[in-house]
Amino acid sequence: MNQKEVREIKKRFNPEKDSISRIYGCYVNAAHEIVTTLDLSVGLMEQEEAELYFKLLKKTLSGTLGKNLLDIEFSTSQVENSDEHRLLQALRSSHLRNEGLRDTLYRRIIESLDFGDDSYVILLASDSYDVPFKGSDDEIFEEGSGEVFDYILCCICPVKDAKSSLRYMADEHNFRGASTGHVLGAPELGFLFPAFDDRGTNIYNALYYSRAVSDIHEDFLSGVFCTEKIPMSAGAQKNTFSGVLCESLGEDCSLEVVRAVHSELRERLLLHKESNDPEVPEIEVEDVDDILKGSGIPAEKVSAFNEACRREFGESAALNPINVMETKKFEMTTPQVKITVDPEYTDLIETKVIDGRFCLVIPVEDGITVNGIEVFEMCTRFPPASE
Repeated sequence: MNQKEVREIKKRFNPEKDSISRIYGCYVNAAHEIVTTLDLSVGLMEQEEAELYFKLLKKTLSGTLGKNLLDIEFSTSQVENSDEHRLLQALRSSHLRNEGLRDTLYRRIIESLDFGDDSYVILLASDSYDVPFKGSDDEIFEEGSGEVFDYILCCICPVKDAKSSLRYMADEHNFRGASTGHVLGAPELGFLFPAFDDRGTNIYNALYYSRAVSDIHEDFLSGVFCTEKIPMSAGAQKNTFSGVLCESLGEDCSLEVVRAVHSELRERLLLHKESNDPEVPEIEVEDVDDILKGSGIPAEKVSAFNEACRREFGESAALNPINVMETKKFEMTTPQVKITVDPEYTDLIETKVIDGRFCLVIPVEDGITVNGIEVFEMCTRFPPASE
């Protein structure tokens, strides 16, 4: 799914659209026991209550594609004959009305998910979307329809203790300590099945949501989807790419080289954003090879980098520049110092050996502020020497 398709489905989660009539779920305690089940009519809810439920469900379709939103692929054999895919298809075709099927999914989720000492709630919703025609200019034609997209959405929300606060008691004309008990937090994970690819049904894929980019709950993916292709988390991609770059280049992994890679990835993302391309941005390993060659890295080390990338990310895998390197900032750290530089001005930073010590050199032209206090150093006290 691309960003436009995600947004199109996300718009369905609105109480005023009457597209989702019931919300199902269950409350699971820390002992992995179902405390109660939920079978809620949206039409009987207060407006505020309905909006809160829909806000939680909709959150499962938020975040960045390739980072928080990940494609889950089912193999042909799974689609043809597997318990996990058969269950999802049955839930979808029954529009979640079959209690036995819901219980089976609850049990499968509970067995594969560990929230430690925290309780959580599983929420389920079903919808039949009469997909309207869309013109080449993305204009929607509501009077026409190409197909009906039947899907289910699941989200899993931790249950948290509400913070105590002072609340005004009108009958006492005073403030008293009060707590509202347990509250539902934002979803930690969830999924949409099937995927809405090319604005149509794709039963070979699901869209998986993980709030955390470093821990995508691989046990859940294995237990619920039984997929052999568990996607690498964004955090793992970043650590893997950094490790491959450092180990392959060795002593040649200099500030200039990392800056060149950072600058190119940032430029790619800026161009991708300007193009309004809804697809996930990608960069080929060969493109990074070219950056390294242009930075003077020996051919054998470029080759070692290429081989290591293919070994870690897959033979034909493209890299996601959003995940492999932080492009919104340029940060340098030592055990004692952390320096963050605006990505547009990384070329100002130099490395020099001064009095036998390796130093980072940052030219200062407009003064320095320390903890909000403007300090006056030599650069502000005296004008630059004339040449």
